Amino acid sequence: MKKWGILLAAVMMLTMVLAACGQEKNSNNGAANTTGNNQSQNETQGSQPETDVAKKLILGTSADFPPYEFHIKNEQGADEIVGFDIEIAKEIAKDMGAELEIKDLKFDSLLNELASGRIDLVISGLSPTPERAEQIDMSKIYYTAEQAVVTRAADKDKFATMESLEGAKIGIQLGSIQEGIAQEIPNAKLTALAKINDIVMQLNTNRVDAAILEGPVAESFVKNVEGLVITDAKVENEDEGYVIGVKKGNQELLDQVNTTLDRLLGDGSIDRFVTEASALAEK
Repeated sequence: MKKWGILLAAVMMLTMVLAACGQEKNSNNGAANTTGNNQSQNETQGSQPETDVAKKLILGTSADFPPYEFHIKNEQGADEIVGFDIEIAKEIAKDMGAELEIKDLKFDSLLNELASGRIDLVISGLSPTPERAEQIDMSKIYYTAEQAVVTRAADKDKFATMESLEGAKIGIQLGSIQEGIAQEIPNAKLTALAKINDIVMQLNTNRVDAAILEGPVAESFVKNVEGLVITDAKVENEDEGYVIGVKKGNQELLDQVNTTLDRLLGDGSIDRFVTEASALAEK
């Protein structure tokens, strides 16, 4: 009986040991399977990071240049930057499958921001000067407009020619093509400011005699600011039109920009954008 008791105890102990080993093995297998599932999930997730994360296209502009780019209160009462340059930027972003982010900056800071990589492209009534060509790469020309001289209604005849601006106090935007034009006027006293709204204020308060502005911009301000007119002075310059700027060497983005411009120029969209933005600016 004692031997049977000892044998029975041994069998029970062996059974318990085997059961414990089985549990440990199953536990290890479960951990391996979990790890395998996680690895499989990670591999699946890792294979699609670029499609899951939306690309972002950061636009730098100086939004005081109606109808190119300017601020409005939208239907929800929120501030919004609009204009036909903005519509072009939206089309570029759409063609890239990217989200558009707009940064409103001082005009004379745009090229530095582009060179630093803090913005991806500049669309802001940008003229293709040789100096700018050394700093950035530029798209094909997408729009051309004339320059205009704006003054107070009482002084319209006084500043009817470019010669009449000699020695006058002239307001222009800092870093703009108009600044270069004004610098060629003999003895002119220039007031260069970052924002066109400030130039118009200088004109309204008699601190400057006239301002040189881009044609559609001048027309927009004259329609919206009482007492201002465009004179008969004809501004002659070698401005070839407006381009989009990208960082030097970013050929992929430049090619995409030009492809979008080809489409917009070909189907008449840019002319439509100009008309719609001009009507919006008049409101």
